Amino acid sequence: MTIKIIDLFAGIGGIRLGFEAHGCECVFSSEWDTDAQKMYQANHGDQPDGDITQIAPEDIPDHDILLGGFPCQPFSIIGKSLGFADTRGTLFFNIEEILRVKKPYAFMLENVKQLRSHDSGRTLIIIKEKLEALGYFVHIKVLNALDFGLPQKRERVIIVGFKEDIDFSFPIPLGSYQLLSQILEPDRAIDISYFANEKIVANRLEKIKKAYSTPSIWHENKGGNISALPYSCALRAGASYNYLLVNGKRRLTSREMLRLQGFPETFKIVVSYQAMRKLTGNSVAIPVIEAVASNMIDAIKQLQPKQGKKEYKQLTLLEPINA
Repeated sequence: MTIKIIDLFAGIGGIRLGFEAHGCECVFSSEWDTDAQKMYQANHGDQPDGDITQIAPEDIPDHDILLGGFPCQPFSIIGKSLGFADTRGTLFFNIEEILRVKKPYAFMLENVKQLRSHDSGRTLIIIKEKLEALGYFVHIKVLNALDFGLPQKRERVIIVGFKEDIDFSFPIPLGSYQLLSQILEPDRAIDISYFANEKIVANRLEKIKKAYSTPSIWHENKGGNISALPYSCALRAGASYNYLLVNGKRRLTSREMLRLQGFPETFKIVVSYQAMRKLTGNSVAIPVIEAVASNMIDAIKQLQPKQGKKEYKQLTLLEPINA
């Protein structure tokens, strides 16, 4: 069978790639950012539809799994006036409406780790309650790209749901990651424009507290402390140009940033470096998504109830399970 997916808040299509690796077919995508649309078109052959808030759920094709790395807007504003009784006015509401109207068998949502503690945890409670009210059995876990083979500490909340209480579990961490030497280009091969000025380099060297080895990626936190690590801290869309420096000297290239997220070498770069910093920072760690997708699809294809469950009614996907 071919499991059909839709790709919401699609960015450059990292979540899509993770599910396509397991044979899924994308039948719809939505992304409003024009640079992301250019990258998506160049690499997936599809022009994403625009702003999801302007697309009626009824106009979205039928699908088996809804996918979305949705932005976490401030729910607390709503909470102050409505006691967290509603999600209208946020982008999560669009996901909620699509699930209500289209009733896919499953979904997978991705968001920043801070969603778990946002507004003392009430935001995530509201999201879970809304999804359960639609008839989904919801699973939530924080997964780290560093545990799934990538040299990037990137912790993200993964929310998975199914129309039945089937036997699903999140993937087990690998416990290892690639060496930076497999990701980074040698400094001699990098254009001089990527190198920080002497003042910035000297400042980093002055602040470094511990012995370090190379290659390493130097990270400056909000307090001004410098860490030189054998992996990267999380890529960020809005970070300063000197937020991460390879060996304390230079910025990551567009290709290196894509590698840190697990994109294939064949992935085309058709926008500016500034745009790539934003797009890769907003993207996902593909090996994490692949691992989650694998477990989701296995659970769906097996359609086994949890141990000890007395009643079980099998729902039908768009195509028969054994087709």
